Amino acid sequence: MASISSLGIGSGVLTSDLVDQLVAAERKPAETRLTQRTERTEALISAYGKLRSAVTELRLPMRQLGSADALKSFSATSSGSNVSATIDANLASRGTYNIQVDAMAEAHAVAFAAVADRDATSIGQGTLTLQVGDKTTNITIDGSNSTLQSIANAINDSDAGVSASILNTGNGYRLVLNSEETGTANEIKLSTSAADGSDLASFVAGAETTTEAADAIFKINGIEVVKSSNTIDDVVDGVTFEITDTGASTVKVEQDTAAVAERVQAFVDKFNALQETITELSSYNTDTGQASILTGDSTVRNIQNQLKQVLSNVIPGLENASVRSLADVGITTDWRTGNLQFDSQKFQQQLRENPDDVTALFAEQGRTTDGQVEFVRSGTNTQAGDYDINISQLATRGALTYSAAETGTVNVKAGNMFTFEVDGETSVSIALEKDAAGNPLSSTGTAFTGEEFAAAMQAALNDSNELKAAGRSVNVSWDATNGLTFTSGRYGSESNVRMTSVLNADISSADGVAGTDVQGTINGQVAQGDGQVLYLSNSAGGDAAGLQVRITGGEVGARGTVRFIEGISERAVNAITDILSANGALDSRTSSLNRELERIQEDQIKLDRRIESYQARLVSQFSAADSLIAQLNSTRDYVTQQLAALAPNKSDK
Repeated sequence: MASISSLGIGSGVLTSDLVDQLVAAERKPAETRLTQRTERTEALISAYGKLRSAVTELRLPMRQLGSADALKSFSATSSGSNVSATIDANLASRGTYNIQVDAMAEAHAVAFAAVADRDATSIGQGTLTLQVGDKTTNITIDGSNSTLQSIANAINDSDAGVSASILNTGNGYRLVLNSEETGTANEIKLSTSAADGSDLASFVAGAETTTEAADAIFKINGIEVVKSSNTIDDVVDGVTFEITDTGASTVKVEQDTAAVAERVQAFVDKFNALQETITELSSYNTDTGQASILTGDSTVRNIQNQLKQVLSNVIPGLENASVRSLADVGITTDWRTGNLQFDSQKFQQQLRENPDDVTALFAEQGRTTDGQVEFVRSGTNTQAGDYDINISQLATRGALTYSAAETGTVNVKAGNMFTFEVDGETSVSIALEKDAAGNPLSSTGTAFTGEEFAAAMQAALNDSNELKAAGRSVNVSWDATNGLTFTSGRYGSESNVRMTSVLNADISSADGVAGTDVQGTINGQVAQGDGQVLYLSNSAGGDAAGLQVRITGGEVGARGTVRFIEGISERAVNAITDILSANGALDSRTSSLNRELERIQEDQIKLDRRIESYQARLVSQFSAADSLIAQLNSTRDYVTQQLAALAPNKSDK
């Protein structure tokens, strides 16, 4: 029997094309179902992704409204052009300030006599001493830098608190020094070690003041103020005045309710954008009978219900307040669309009339019944409610004390050095250069009274860059009863002051006494202390877990209550975070859909394997049939040939 090398050779009917058609017919229904499942699953994943994005967009404006500072916006206006003001919203409060500027602060300027050549004429040699305020700088002038230009360069490189420049007057070159800071305290004082009559001494003696140092003198609401600068940021809390000319102006600091309303509008806009996304994804067209991809979806309904509950309920703790819910500040819901509507004017009116309640409506707030108990913050587990505060120990600051007997008079020599350790981690070295009268200290020693020594040490510590960089401070005091005391600016067990070494002064190094942390209970639970802050950890259990308060003074014992109010912003942020969390509704639904895609892929693989087996089976069956037909055809041909051979030949008749 002849073998068949290709389908259809034996039969001419059972061809590979027929196999392909039968395989395609078998595959199509199942593959269509898989394709439809894939497209719907991917569409659902895309829809949930779009919903997640819209929910995420709502979190930021809600979080921004969760800060009490976000509800405190102030602006300043000035009636005149000679005074402007800027605001620190965290510190400012409303006020009107009538300002009469009589004099502006000026920087001292000094000019030296003209010389013929800035780069060639020698000024002489010696030491030029510049004193600006409390800072003294010595400039050594020798044969390498005795020209006008060289001296100017040396001064500019010395960080002396002055800037040096050279003016070409047409009749020679003049060295001009300008104090970098305004005010009489920053007047430039010149001296030299050069002998009288020398070139350098004559050059220094010939210097003249071209601009007198002057302080800014002005009155605020009739009270005279003198400042060394035209930028004044330490007269009114939260307000920085900039003086540009003399004259009268009225500066008004008012609450900028419109700016706060814009922040609320941003939240309303993001919520409405979320609502529109939900409508787009879950609507049903009654005219066409066509439903959106998430119509009737329980996840969407749950998200809407969660947010609706947060935004519509009365805030616990504000039940009896003038402002209790969003509706009270002009934020209402359009029942037809579910969108929020915002009455900005009503909101601004409520903010002006009931600022504390409006703040509590949005931001978390702690209201204490004791003026020396301050709410600091809540924790993730803190529940709204009233909590009793009881103090068993007040916080103290660490201090180093010398008796009045040993510090009534302190002898300090030139080249002295005092080294402190502040709060156990900051090392500070200071030196005293002058006595109480401003004279340099002698090598044999200068006697300071206890009060003078305390003042000099305080000034030196205030100027310490090490303390400033570390955010630390030390207060120095002296009195006839307690003696000399160095007190840390920090409260708590980690605060302390130690004098670790002393050079050229008749006071010894010594250790201080560490401060103490506040101790007490919150809501009857034993709390922890960190300086003046009394707190319960987030894992403490109970409704007050995570609550923190600061005890700034007062007595031990019962200290009233703190009412914690969790505003809408924090509640909404928590709800949104839950929705978006790894175990939230969106993540669970998306994970389920991704698993569905994996199952579809597995089903696709199974289908491919089944179709491949089906195709192989068809080929096998067709091959067998083709072979059989070929055999039958061969037999037919043989029989035909034999019959033809047996038939009588016509030519034989």
